[in-house]
Amino acid sequence: MVSAMETVALQDEMTRRWHAPPVRGVEGSSSGAAAGSGADGDNWLSLVTRQHRANFDLWHIEDEARAPGASDAELAAVKRRIDRTNQLRNDLMEELDRATQSWLEERGLPNPAAPLHSESPGLIIDRLSILALKIYHTREEAERPDAPAGHATRNRERLAILEEQRDDLAGCLDALWRETLKGSRRFKLYRQLKMYNDPSLNPAIYGKTAAQKVR
Repeated sequence: MVSAMETVALQDEMTRRWHAPPVRGVEGSSSGAAAGSGADGDNWLSLVTRQHRANFDLWHIEDEARAPGASDAELAAVKRRIDRTNQLRNDLMEELDRATQSWLEERGLPNPAAPLHSESPGLIIDRLSILALKIYHTREEAERPDAPAGHATRNRERLAILEEQRDDLAGCLDALWRETLKGSRRFKLYRQLKMYNDPSLNPAIYGKTAAQKVR
């Protein structure tokens, strides 16, 4: 069910597709189609696509916050969009892990006696997603025709590092899944439990609301 090769290839494909200018007269899903092998594969790659889309959107929303000349009101609106998108990103990480756990439980896995891995597949796939975006934009900088002297060389060096890091991480994902299927390793769903989007848990929100009621 979990395949690092399919995951990385899909993240790269969707990154290119979402950056491409829209073709007039052609309609398509914002997340694109994710091919898979069988129902489990379809569902898994669809989740990978949605989670990657959240990171893609978050990357570009954060770019808006760095735009020179942005007003205070614009920055405040961007910050709220960042919070909402980051919450979605984390929710989808957890959904990936719930999907893998459900699939494993149907097969009597993971082995509860196996050593616990510190990261779950969902957390690793989120890191792979961010690396896909870094690789895309670093390659873009390495190929920028109007860049100053030395810019291309610097970014080619950065690109080589990023690609090596992604290869290593993808290998770790495959190793975790392989060992989980063998019963020699296990992972858990690690809840993110974000507080800032919950009005009842964020004092910046409930404190202000309480103060307004007192007035």
